[in-house]
Amino acid sequence: MDLSAELAAARESYTRSGLTEDDLAADPFEQFEKWYAEARDAGIVEPNAMVVSTVSADGAPSSRTVLLKGFSIEGFTFFTNTASRKGSDLATNPRCAVLFPWHPLERQVRVDGVAHVLSAEAVEAYFSQRPRGSQLGAHASHQSRVVAGREELEEAYAKVEAEFEGRPVPVPEEWGGYRVEPETVEFWQGRPGRMHDRLVYRREGDSWRTERLAP
Repeated sequence: MDLSAELAAARESYTRSGLTEDDLAADPFEQFEKWYAEARDAGIVEPNAMVVSTVSADGAPSSRTVLLKGFSIEGFTFFTNTASRKGSDLATNPRCAVLFPWHPLERQVRVDGVAHVLSAEAVEAYFSQRPRGSQLGAHASHQSRVVAGREELEEAYAKVEAEFEGRPVPVPEEWGGYRVEPETVEFWQGRPGRMHDRLVYRREGDSWRTERLAP
């Protein structure tokens, strides 16, 4: 079987559970906490892994996986190199989308919103508790830039390791964080016959309206 035929035939019948309007919490933050706890307790590897999609100044979209590192009623927080492609995109267009793909539970959560730059204090607080190796890597790697090879990266890491030997590693200049403030949050639950449940919270001022979308 060639790959195209294999892909065309690949499908799953989603039968784990459903999602009704009566199941929903009062707001998307409470609902996310509930689903996140269930994803964690189900043993999903890195349930905080999320796909962040951004758009460049010339309209080119791009997506990548990052880790959710903070969550509150204000939004979803992640940290990254601010000079990376996603950082450059968000500097010109802060609108973005986030996706949590929890396949083993036949679920996904989609977030559309606006990314806000975190304060230097918030960035320092998070960076200071990262593993030292990750701190050094943040200095050694200028994310998204072309490098000549693996050797260049190894040399850069060794250089910063020697530079900061015996002392704390400071936050790099090209490193920061973002909080995605949601405007819509969709909770998707797989159902048999591709008649999936899609329930969406839409922000209306200080409150949320919910609606069901056709699958």
